[in-house]
Amino acid sequence: MSYYDGYGEGHREPGTPKVAARTLWAGGLATALVAALAGVVATLVVTGVFGIPVIAPSNAQGGIDYIGAFWLAGFGAVGGLLATAVAHLLLQVAPRPMAFFGWIIALVTVALMVWPFTVGEQLRVQIASAAVYLLLGIVIGSLVSSMSTRALRPRTGA
Repeated sequence: MSYYDGYGEGHREPGTPKVAARTLWAGGLATALVAALAGVVATLVVTGVFGIPVIAPSNAQGGIDYIGAFWLAGFGAVGGLLATAVAHLLLQVAPRPMAFFGWIIALVTVALMVWPFTVGEQLRVQIASAAVYLLLGIVIGSLVSSMSTRALRPRTGA
């Protein structure tokens, strides 16, 4: 826990855990890999088995793109790394960092799940895309959350 001393300096109380950055980022890289693979598998199932395309926002105003396994894998990997960065920041500065992290992940996941329903597309495509985004949100949120708590180490000394 930190406090503000009026001079712009934050101080850590003795006994507050420190973050093992190497452990945190090793877990973040592993999360990025798992999220990428989850994106590939989700695309293969939704597109390959059910014949439903997965959509993503396009560069055009309000446009959509039909994306494949490669792009969804990239989005999952980037999402895993961004989530790790957010967790690292919160672990350094926030009180109850994992509570805030959980809310951030949940709200980003919900926003990504709602987005397909805001564009003109078939309902089955909207539902399938929302399900893929839900899967990625669950994978990233659960892995980064669990490995973030493992990256906390007891602080020695004052």
